[in-house]
Amino acid sequence: MNYSALPKIDLHCHLDGSVRPSTLIELAHQQNIILPSNDVQTIQQMMTAPPTCKDLDEYLQCFSLPLSVMQTETAIERISFELFEDAALENVKYLEVRFGPLLHQTQGLSLDQVIGSAVRGMQRAEQQYDIRGNYILSVIRNMPEDNIKAVLDAGETYLNHGVVAFDLAGSEIAGFCHQFIPYAEYALIKGYHVTIHAGEQGVGQNVYDAVTLLGASRIGHGIHIKNHPQAYQLVKKQNIALETCPTSNVQTKAVDQLQHHPVQAFLKDGIEITINTDNRTVSDTTMTDEIRKVTEAFQLTEADYYTIYRMSLENAFTSDTVKEHLRSFIPLKYS
Repeated sequence: MNYSALPKIDLHCHLDGSVRPSTLIELAHQQNIILPSNDVQTIQQMMTAPPTCKDLDEYLQCFSLPLSVMQTETAIERISFELFEDAALENVKYLEVRFGPLLHQTQGLSLDQVIGSAVRGMQRAEQQYDIRGNYILSVIRNMPEDNIKAVLDAGETYLNHGVVAFDLAGSEIAGFCHQFIPYAEYALIKGYHVTIHAGEQGVGQNVYDAVTLLGASRIGHGIHIKNHPQAYQLVKKQNIALETCPTSNVQTKAVDQLQHHPVQAFLKDGIEITINTDNRTVSDTTMTDEIRKVTEAFQLTEADYYTIYRMSLENAFTSDTVKEHLRSFIPLKYS
């Protein structure tokens, strides 16, 4: 299989986890931010999580450095553009990027400025490359809840014009869904899709709750439904797509090694699975790398790959027109 040439869809990618190290250094200089080093390789090491972290929290520490320079409209727009550019250059045809607007207000940007600059960067890349995209607005679970509705209100201006969904991210604790029911309901009423980070760190019940309590139609990671029969059957029956991120799952110890990842078992049993990067810089990965690793680890065929591609396509939060465009990349023998 020519992994580079394959058309690709990435439904789970974080903006602040996918910043070019060279861009971070340049933006820091422009903003008079003192970095621990000006050496690109050193900065890249600081932005990249170890192959296996102690836990998810250690993995999340890698986001502080990128966020320090992502506090101006110019910086956010540039980083957004570059992420879509990097994806397009490896034949990603559709990319959904998620980020937490509340994390970009330390210098006084309004939520509209934050969201608008990210969308503009994406749209600029769409004009230059054969890639389509959308943004997902994430709220970090351990942050105060006071401004969640304000994020959704600000994003409504861009709804179906660059913004499509609401997400909860960050450290996962058991039973978190209950406290976010009012916000998910508010998002659904406004017309947002809902995808929730759940079942990443061993709590399958969180996936069940995300679907039944929060109305999630996709789940970020979700791999620990394997240990929760109710969640497993619910996901299978309702065709809830799982946004699996194999490299990241190994790094955060969601699985101990790639060969033990349930992605192949899910695929064989008819679970809607997608393969994604999570964080291109923090996980030091690309869609090409993710596909290659999974294909080689589980000896998937090209037909298997296009089955996954089609699952990603059908579960993308995008228009029928874009979906039809994405279908055009499926070879006739697999269509």
